[in-house]
Amino acid sequence: MISFEFLLLNFHFNIMAKDRILVIGASGQIGVELTIALRSIYGNNNVIASDLREENELLRGTGPYVSLDVMNKEMLHVQVIRQNVTQIYLLAAILSATGEKNPNLAWSLNMQSLLNVLDIAREEKLDKVYWPSSIAVFGPTSPKKNCPQQTIIEPTTVYGISKYAGEFWCNYFYHRYGVDVRSLRYPGLISYKSAPGGGTTDYAVEIFHEALEHQQYTSFLKKDTYLPMMYMPDAIRATIELMQAPADKLSIRTSYNLAGMSFSPEEIATEIKAHIPSFKINYKPDYRQAIADSWPQSIDDSQSGKDWGWKPEYDLPVMTKDMFYHLKHDKQFEK
Repeated sequence: MISFEFLLLNFHFNIMAKDRILVIGASGQIGVELTIALRSIYGNNNVIASDLREENELLRGTGPYVSLDVMNKEMLHVQVIRQNVTQIYLLAAILSATGEKNPNLAWSLNMQSLLNVLDIAREEKLDKVYWPSSIAVFGPTSPKKNCPQQTIIEPTTVYGISKYAGEFWCNYFYHRYGVDVRSLRYPGLISYKSAPGGGTTDYAVEIFHEALEHQQYTSFLKKDTYLPMMYMPDAIRATIELMQAPADKLSIRTSYNLAGMSFSPEEIATEIKAHIPSFKINYKPDYRQAIADSWPQSIDDSQSGKDWGWKPEYDLPVMTKDMFYHLKHDKQFEK
């Protein structure tokens, strides 16, 4: 497998002193680990972390941090100019499950934040913009297995609707104004470093913590609910590889399909039992079951492989072993 350290070495020769990156939503699930990775590549002082929330403890002392409301376009514009920003990674969003509780807020935040960033990128002629989409763009009419890059897309959640609309805003700003904006349709993401952010796939993170603390877990999805998932190291690597890819190699300017692995709550529970034999899982499906049922069970990301060489490294057994190794060494699990 290609190590992240190898990736860094290959990227270092491409880095120029002028690169200045602003990460919006840096204290979130993706933001924390992406900021750390970017600082390893570009240098701590060249990656500015920002969020409305308090700075995540994993980021403290590793580089500059600013309190920033992405919905305040003037404030954002001032920071872009003041910090000499050349690239923006926009990660702020209200996710699927949380979004269904307040659809108007989810639509407003998810859409306006993107439009603010794209407008500023156009005005300031920024080098690149990164904005994540999601498998939530797919709906019940999309193919369930190996869902292709180009297919029927009819999302049924406000999160999915906002992401699909956002994909076309990205495409529009690229073709109309030449803004080099790039995007990935993330599957469910699993991490030991940061907490999930209110998504339908959150069970796949929660289950590890509950297994270690209580040796049991109650799943809000049915045991045979298959969903596309990805271990965070793969997601971070995919993001950086896409952003480092030559522009002329990219054929998709909406958002690329991205796949890692697919599994059900029953399958991940079986894998966990190999490490914790006493572990038990119960099932109590809630409103998130309907959201999960509307999504594909697996994703075809062959276009990503063709265009910029994407290939995942982690499967379910390898990820499970790595999750437990790191979680058992965290202070909160020390006995």
